[in-house]
Amino acid sequence: MKAKSRPPAPTPTPTPPLAAAPARRPGRPSGVAAGAGQRARLIDTALALFARQGIVDTTLGAIAREAGVTPAMLHYYFDTRDKLIDVLIDERFVPLRDALGGVFDQHPDDPVVALTELAMRFVRLGHEHPWFPTLWVREVISEGGLLRQRMHERAGHAQQQATLRNIERWQKEGKLNSSLEPSLVFVSLLGLTLLPLATSQMWRSEAGRARIGADDIARHAVAILMQGVAPTRAAQ
Repeated sequence: MKAKSRPPAPTPTPTPPLAAAPARRPGRPSGVAAGAGQRARLIDTALALFARQGIVDTTLGAIAREAGVTPAMLHYYFDTRDKLIDVLIDERFVPLRDALGGVFDQHPDDPVVALTELAMRFVRLGHEHPWFPTLWVREVISEGGLLRQRMHERAGHAQQQATLRNIERWQKEGKLNSSLEPSLVFVSLLGLTLLPLATSQMWRSEAGRARIGADDIARHAVAILMQGVAPTRAAQ
């Protein structure tokens, strides 16, 4: 008896290939929290390098190497060095400047107390943010510094003008030495506080100076500004 032939097996339907996952952008962090932390760390690294060697001599590639990340990651966050500088101003310098504000409003009738408090704030900020004094001296108050013009463009002059008006008012009221140049008082106080902090690694290595702390710098600055170098008169 002839065997019945089996029907041919059905051809299996090919399984469609899985859709390829979208390629992750090079250097792109995973997770919002991780990304925020990475971004803050890159800003800190940039500030340290800018303070150490200047903005002109610091490339995005150098910042990436210092931070231990790929250049693609740095470009993901900041794109260009100019964009990074704007971020530094908006997120680091402006908050520090705002932290200095309010001194004259808090002490409108006592310039000695106001300027003493301002000196203390300068020193405190410089101590809490080691990059601040060096970067300020190098890039804001020095000729050719890149941050000065950018600071003025993004933050304006309102706070500076308010300080100037308070100093002029105190002079007219006889509460402050009329021989002082109002436009130089704030600059002088900056120099007396931030310059010693910016150069502290140099002079603290000398004998007898290692013990000088932030409070000593602030006290010294106020004494020079308020009393000059003449000897203090003995109490009557």
